[in-house]
Amino acid sequence: MSKQNKENTQSFMNNVTIILISQVLVKVLGMVYRIVITNIDGFGDEGLGFYNVGFQIYTLLLAISSVGIPNAISKMVSERVALDDYKGAHKIFKTALLLFSIIGLVTTAVLFFGADIFAQHIIKIDGSQYVMRALAPSLFFVCVSSVIRGYFTGMKNMKATSNSQVLEQILKCTLTIVFVYLSIGLAPAIMASWANFATSVATALSMLYLVYFYCKRKSGIKEHIEESKGETIKISGRHLMMSILMISIPISLGSIITAINRVIDTATISRGIEVAFAALIPAHGNVGDIINPTAEQLNQEIARLSGLLSKSDTLYNMPLAVNFAFATVLVPSIAGALAVKDYKEASSKINYSLLISILIILPCAIGLITLAEPIYKILYFSTSSGFELLQLVSVSLIFAALAQTMTGSLQGLGKVYVPAISLLFGCIAKIVLNIVLIRIPSINIYGAAISSIACQFISCAICFVVLAKNCKLNIKPMKYIVKPIIAGVVMGIVAVGVYKLSMLVCPSGFIGNLISTVIAIAIAAVVYFFTVFMLKILSEDEIKQLPMGTKIYNGLVKLKFYKAQ
Repeated sequence: MSKQNKENTQSFMNNVTIILISQVLVKVLGMVYRIVITNIDGFGDEGLGFYNVGFQIYTLLLAISSVGIPNAISKMVSERVALDDYKGAHKIFKTALLLFSIIGLVTTAVLFFGADIFAQHIIKIDGSQYVMRALAPSLFFVCVSSVIRGYFTGMKNMKATSNSQVLEQILKCTLTIVFVYLSIGLAPAIMASWANFATSVATALSMLYLVYFYCKRKSGIKEHIEESKGETIKISGRHLMMSILMISIPISLGSIITAINRVIDTATISRGIEVAFAALIPAHGNVGDIINPTAEQLNQEIARLSGLLSKSDTLYNMPLAVNFAFATVLVPSIAGALAVKDYKEASSKINYSLLISILIILPCAIGLITLAEPIYKILYFSTSSGFELLQLVSVSLIFAALAQTMTGSLQGLGKVYVPAISLLFGCIAKIVLNIVLIRIPSINIYGAAISSIACQFISCAICFVVLAKNCKLNIKPMKYIVKPIIAGVVMGIVAVGVYKLSMLVCPSGFIGNLISTVIAIAIAAVVYFFTVFMLKILSEDEIKQLPMGTKIYNGLVKLKFYKAQ
């Protein structure tokens, strides 16, 4: 590897590390407050269900209005920066800020004033309208924040994104818990709306931080603009807006389809329950209550089952947050390499990111499958039902993570429509399976998890085929598939064995389960780490590209895992 490529790769991994740390913190904090509020008296699975279903329409509008912004802006800005056109990069930023501020205001109004229609005719869960109205203002704040984050990501400054996301999540975590505690005694739907109002407050404060971050660096930005030697982009504001939309819309399509998919999940669950209610609605008094459940019973059961899905999603999304760092940094990194026609560098980053994604996600998936029940008993001690859902959806983790990494790669290569199309095919399969499976009393809610596996597999397969045709992939089956699976299986066996042995000597109940689970996870993680290096899945160069890679490699040499070069 040349000195220039090593520097580029190290810069790439440094940016990955910054995003990685922020994403892990964000997801950990998100998991913490969801766990806390789920265990608060009066909230439970039903409150979490209202909290979750209200998010579905919000997420859809968020995807339409802002999800594609950071990647689109970072891609356009990084291309101009690679050509030494800082003036053009800043023009893109200002135009995008105006455009998406307007879009943010429109979507906020749609969610606030259309909440009743969404709740009654789409979600079909009465009470979710309060949650949607509480979330509505955050759509505008997120739109503005996304533009600023995208601009600084394109400038290779990841601090704006990482700092603002961590700040937002700290505020969200704190305020959500406080607001829910203050609303104890109210109906679960109202408690959920207060929980979501915390999101609006947190996103507003995060936006203000980003505005401050930009203003503080404005003089440095002006210096870059004045020193620019590249040819400035010559295009009117109107045409630039169209260019931004042409890039951001395809990037957003994948998220839009995913959001629609979740709305359909909720809609098909609510309608499926009406068919399979005999198995789902508990009796209250006599047989007639089972045969003819009231609208209130159905509403409560739908909210409860949505809460079960939300609990599994909270843990499912943790590993994807780690993987998200690679997908985020890949877009501007690949776009910048292609702008100067460095195809070898772009291909190298894609291959490396796919390998690291596999090595990160595989043990996470196996860990969640093998230790789902004890983890649920720790985190959701007041309502630990539904761990089987987590075991099922965890099967799809590896496909979801690879699709996530390949999405970043394809977007960087300019194939922005492919991820959306692949997701569309996956979601069509999911809808069909949802309609068929959820109506079967013996399957019901688990049908949503089974269909998710099919959805992610189809999406991953399509992305891989297209990526392989447009990029030189060096996927060696032994290195990328066989050896990682061996390491993961060994880890899983160790995790189960250590947990069962620990439970024999630890005290029964919550404390014993907590101690046994922590010991099992810690030992299994160490075993996986050393198994990966014993199998020599990573080469010397690949290890050294990791954060603190040189120190890790030197340590492995001392342990005789690798030979000194």
